[in-house]
Amino acid sequence: MKELLIIALGKPSGIVIYQLLDATQYTIYLSLLAFTGGALVAAAITILRLVNMRWLQVIADGYIWTFQSIPLLMLLFLSGLGAPRFFGIEVDPWLAACLSLTLHASAFLADVWRGCIESIDKSQEEAARALGLGWPTTLIFVIAPQAMRVAIAPTVGFMVQIIKGTSMAYIIGFHDLMSIGKRWANASVPNTEPYIIFPIMALIYFSLCFPITLWSRSLEKRFGDSKESARPLAM
Repeated sequence: MKELLIIALGKPSGIVIYQLLDATQYTIYLSLLAFTGGALVAAAITILRLVNMRWLQVIADGYIWTFQSIPLLMLLFLSGLGAPRFFGIEVDPWLAACLSLTLHASAFLADVWRGCIESIDKSQEEAARALGLGWPTTLIFVIAPQAMRVAIAPTVGFMVQIIKGTSMAYIIGFHDLMSIGKRWANASVPNTEPYIIFPIMALIYFSLCFPITLWSRSLEKRFGDSKESARPLAM
């Protein structure tokens, strides 16, 4: 692919485009890891908020408030630069970036999922209890399946925020699209000026995010329509 780009675009343009596209894969990998980790942690935090134990709810609320209030950029500084210097340890940029984005994503996803669960009519839980189902069974088999339909669209949509958030990871030495792009933009090489490199980078980010945005809107429309159609007609 590199040779084809060099033949088509010449040097250094072909090399630049190849390196930007090659670095994009690490942006995608980091986004997937952060989304997966954030979803797992968010599921645990959401359950803690729903458990009828006040001290667990306080822990869950404190977690969400803390990591929603701290900017992602600050989390990256703390995990990738602050903690290593303070404790005198080496922290791999991959680990620091994944940790920061996971904490950031989990706090917001937990809040979204809690809202989706609370949007389910209380009569559903009351009916399950009337049938003798316990709280865990009610949550897993009655509430969660309905809440998932509501949560799918905003959850998929939040993936866009994670992809854009990865662009900050270059400050801790993570080699992704933003890191390589800034390196070329600062190089004294013809045809790598910032007004050329940055629009190309923006186009790549757009190509990653726009299809997900369309998918999220499609899911929102589909499940919104199905929810409306399932609602009983008023007499």
